[in-house]
Amino acid sequence: MVFPRPAPGSRLATSAALLGLVGTITTTAWAVTRDRDPAPERAAHARGIAADAKDAAHARVTHVPSAAGSATPLSGYTIQSTAKVSDAAATVSSPGYPAKGWYPAGPRSTVLAALLANGVYADPFHSINMEKIPRADFQVPWWYRSDFIVEDISRRTHLDFSGVISAADVYVNGHQVAKAADVTGVYPRHELDITSLVKPGTNTVAFRIQPNEPNQNLTMSWLDWLQPPPDRSMGLVRDVLVRRDGPVALRDAHVVTKLAVPSLATADLTVKAQARNDSADAVTAEVSGSIAGTRFTKTVQLAAHETKTVTFSPADVPGLHLTSPKVWWPAGMGGQPLYDLDLTATVAGTASDTAHETFGIRDVQAPLNADGARQYRINGRKLLIKGGGWSPDEFLRWDRTYVEDRLKYALDLGLNTIRLEGHLEPDEFFDLADRLGVLTLPGWECCDKWEGQVNGSEAGDKWTAADYPVAKASMAAEAARLRGHPSVISFLIGSDFAPDATIEKNYLDALEAADWPTPVVPAASDKSSPQLGRSGMKMTGPYDWVPPDYWYAKREGGATGFNSETSAGPDIPTLDSLRRMMTPAELDTLWKNPQAKQYHRSPSPTFNTLKIYDAALAGRYGTPTSLADYVRKAQLAQYEAVRAQYEAYGRNASDSAAPATGVIYWMFNSGWTSLHWQLMDRYLDQGGAYFGAKKANEPLHVQYSYDNRSVVVVNNRHDSAGGLTARATLFNPDGTQKYDKTVTGVTVNGDGAHGTALTLPASVSGLSGTYLLRLTLTDADGKEVSRNVYWLSTRPDTLDWAKTDWYYTPTTRFADLKGLASMAQVPVSATASTRASGGTSTTTVTLRNTGSGTTPALFTDVHLVDAQGKPVLPVQWSDNEVSLWPGESVTLTATYRTADLHGSAPRVRVSGWNAPERTVPAG
Repeated sequence: MVFPRPAPGSRLATSAALLGLVGTITTTAWAVTRDRDPAPERAAHARGIAADAKDAAHARVTHVPSAAGSATPLSGYTIQSTAKVSDAAATVSSPGYPAKGWYPAGPRSTVLAALLANGVYADPFHSINMEKIPRADFQVPWWYRSDFIVEDISRRTHLDFSGVISAADVYVNGHQVAKAADVTGVYPRHELDITSLVKPGTNTVAFRIQPNEPNQNLTMSWLDWLQPPPDRSMGLVRDVLVRRDGPVALRDAHVVTKLAVPSLATADLTVKAQARNDSADAVTAEVSGSIAGTRFTKTVQLAAHETKTVTFSPADVPGLHLTSPKVWWPAGMGGQPLYDLDLTATVAGTASDTAHETFGIRDVQAPLNADGARQYRINGRKLLIKGGGWSPDEFLRWDRTYVEDRLKYALDLGLNTIRLEGHLEPDEFFDLADRLGVLTLPGWECCDKWEGQVNGSEAGDKWTAADYPVAKASMAAEAARLRGHPSVISFLIGSDFAPDATIEKNYLDALEAADWPTPVVPAASDKSSPQLGRSGMKMTGPYDWVPPDYWYAKREGGATGFNSETSAGPDIPTLDSLRRMMTPAELDTLWKNPQAKQYHRSPSPTFNTLKIYDAALAGRYGTPTSLADYVRKAQLAQYEAVRAQYEAYGRNASDSAAPATGVIYWMFNSGWTSLHWQLMDRYLDQGGAYFGAKKANEPLHVQYSYDNRSVVVVNNRHDSAGGLTARATLFNPDGTQKYDKTVTGVTVNGDGAHGTALTLPASVSGLSGTYLLRLTLTDADGKEVSRNVYWLSTRPDTLDWAKTDWYYTPTTRFADLKGLASMAQVPVSATASTRASGGTSTTTVTLRNTGSGTTPALFTDVHLVDAQGKPVLPVQWSDNEVSLWPGESVTLTATYRTADLHGSAPRVRVSGWNAPERTVPAG
C-alpha cells in the first residue's frame, strides 16, 4: 500500500497443490501473539529444545513413503546463521551433521518466526519490542537443514518447492543441486531431480537462504502497513515436497470449465495434464482418471525424456458434458459445491504417478461499464464487490484456525471479497475461501521491486535482464496454483502502476499457457497496459480520516466505480486490546499527544501520527478527557465512518449514471497490533469499525444518505422485498422527539437494488445542533428487519476538495457532535444465558433501557468475557453497539467456541456511551 507519490493513487504463480505460502509456528509461539506474553514459559521451552540439538534434529526427520504419487512435505528444519557456522556446505548438508546449538523451525518458517518460537526475543507485538531486535542478525545467509528417510530407492525422487525468500543455494547429501541465482524469488516453482543422490535411510537437504531486500528482490515487503520485521521475512515459507514416482510423472493437472450462462443448465469440462517421461527409455503410459463418476483413459507413447499434454474433453468423453451441473456461488448467492479430479499414470500395469485436483464450476466476467468501471458478474449475475484488504501474520506464520476465523468474520460483516496484494497465502487459504464462498482478488504488490520498472520515483530497483524470467515464472506458478479455485475471480498484474509492454506480455503469456479462467486486471489504480487497456479501477484514496459525507460525492474516493483500496484510515482498538499491545506510558501519549509518532501505526512519515484523526475526533466530539474517553469517542467515530463508506457504495450500486461497482476497505485486518487500517484488531476483538460495517451490509437494510437526506432501503437479497414499512424519527440528545414519519408499502427489487422511502426535511423546528436519527424497517408481518441509528449535526462537515491529496481530503469545518456529551446517564439492564452443543456455545443477552425519562441509551456495547474479565474471542454477534429508547429491549446472540472459555463460566460486560458499565453472569 501507500507511499507518498507525485500523482494521485495509493501505494500500494505455478505452484502445485499443497505448496503453501506462509510460515508454520508451534502452539507455544502462537501464544505469544494471541494471548498474554508467556515469557517464563517461552524461556523454559527454549532451554528444553536447546538442551539436546541432536534430539531436536531427530524430531524433524521426515519419513517419505514409497507410494507412487506421494508428495511429502518436509516436517521441519533446524536453522542457524552462517555467521555461526564455519563448516563447509558439503559438511552441513550431509547426514549425521550434529547441528549443535541450531534452532528448530517449522516446515514453513521465516528465520524470525523460528527465533520467536524458541524464545530468543520478547513478544514483538507488544510496545516497541520489535524495534529492539537487531537487524544485523539477518543481513547474512541462514542455513535451513532437514533430514528425510527413504527406504526404497527404486522410484524417482524430486524436490518440489517455492516460497524461498529471497534466494537459496540448495544441497542434498553434500552435493549442490541448485544455485541461488536460479532459486530466487518467492513465487517461482522449482522441481529438482535428486534421484541419483538419494540413498536408503537418512538423507539430508539443506538450503542456504539469502537475506531479503524487497526493493531488490521479487519477493515480499510490508510497504506502509506495519513496522517491517527485522528479518524482512527471509526463510522458507511454503512446503518443500519430496515427490516419489515411477518413470512417468504427472504434472500440471487441471480442469478447464465452461458453464452455460445465463441458463446454468450445462457445463463442459476439459481435463489436461502433462505426462513426463523421466527415464532414458521410451515408454507407453496409460493415463486414466475420473470426475463425478465419469471415468476416462488414454494411452500415451513417450520417447525418452519427452513430455506430452494429455487432454480429455467432451468430444471424446461425453460424460464430461454435464447437465444440471453443481454451480459454485459466493456466500449468500447460492451453495459452494466442489468437484474432484483424480488421475493415475501407469506403466506396464504398475502405478507410476497420481494427481488430484479440487475445482469448482462457475463463470466470472468483468467488463467495463459505460463509465469505464469494472463490473463483476458471477454466473451471469451482477454484484457489487464489497471487500477488504488482507494481511497475513507479520511473520508469515500459518494458523488455519486463525485464518478461518477471519474469513468467517468477513462473511459476518456481509463482505463478499478479500483482496490480497502480494502476500499470496498458501493453498489452504484458498481452500477455505472456496468452501466458505469468499471471493478473492490476488495480485502483485506495489512500491518495491515488483513495480520498480514502472513506478517512477517510488521505491524499487529497475529490473535487470535476470528479473524478467523470475517475474514470468512467478506468474506461471501462481496461475497454475490458483486457477482451479472458484473463489479466485481475477489476477491483478499491477497495483499502483500497470506493467509495461514487455512485462505485460510475459505475464499474459504465462496466464494463457496456464489456461487462466478469469479476467486479468492491469492495475488496481486507474492505469492502462498496452494489451489489456484500462483497469476499470481507481485508487484515489482516502487512506486517512475523512468525514462520513465524503463517501457520497461521486468524485475522488467517493461511491462511484471500483475503488480498490480506501478507508478513513485509523482504527483505534478496544481498550482491552490497547492494554495488551502498549505500555501505560504509550497509552498516555496516545490520547494526549496527537503529534506523537505512533510505532503501532506505520513506518511511513505520512501515517506515523494520528494528528488528522485526533483533530477530527476533538473537533467533532470534544477533546478527550482520558484514555477511556478517547477510546469510546474513537469507537463512535469509526462506526459512523465505516458504515457511511459501505452504505454509500451500496446505495449507488444500482444508479443509472456512474454506479458504484466495487469497494475494498483498506484494510480488512492487520498482521500485527495496529492503530490503523483494520476492521477488527490483531486479537479478533471488535469495535466500532467492525459493527459499522456489519450494520451497513445487512441483507435488507434501511439507511440515511448524508448528501441528500434521503432514507433508502437497500436489498442485498436475490428476491425482491415488498410490503415494507420504513419509519424515520428525529430526537434531540435528551430523547425529545422532533420529527416522525412512516411510509408503508415500500417495495425494493433484489440483487443490490435500492429504493427511496422518504426524504428528511432540510430543517426541523426545535432540533438541536446535535441530534439523533432512528430508522426502522419492518416487514409485512410487522417484524423489525432493520434498525439503524445515526448521530448527526445541523452543521455538516465541510470538505476542501481543492486541496485533496492522494491520501485524504482536508475538512475545513467539523460537524458539531459535542451535544452527545450532554446525554444523561441511563440504566440498561442485562440478562444472559448460555447453551453449549458440539463444541459451540451460544450466549443470549437481553438488554433493556429501564430509564424513567426520555433519554435513549446510545451505542450500547456487549462484550463476552471470562471470569477474569478478558474478552472471549473470536465471537460472532447477531448485532452489537445498539441504541435503545426508554422501555425498548433487544435480544442479541453471541456464538463462539466453547473451548475459548478455557473452562471459565461466561460473563457479559455491558457498557455504552451514556450507560454505566456492568458485568452480569451468562452461565
